[in-house]
Amino acid sequence: MPGVLGWVPRKISEGRAFLTEVRTELKKVTWPSRSEVESTTLVVIATSIFFGFYLWGLDLVFSRILSLVLKR
Repeated sequence: MPGVLGWVPRKISEGRAFLTEVRTELKKVTWPSRSEVESTTLVVIATSIFFGFYLWGLDLVFSRILSLVLKR
């Protein structure tokens, strides 16, 4: 039974230690500048749009080929 009573304080202590380690690790992080975030965001959006149209085009081509094959 003593293990059950000590569970809550132990978990609180582990939680504090975890949050302290998180804070320490976050201080080591090199955060990107605003311009870096904006440029990489634009690259992601442009790439997504490009591949969206590319896959849409492939879908059209393959669906037409499949419909021609199945009609025969």
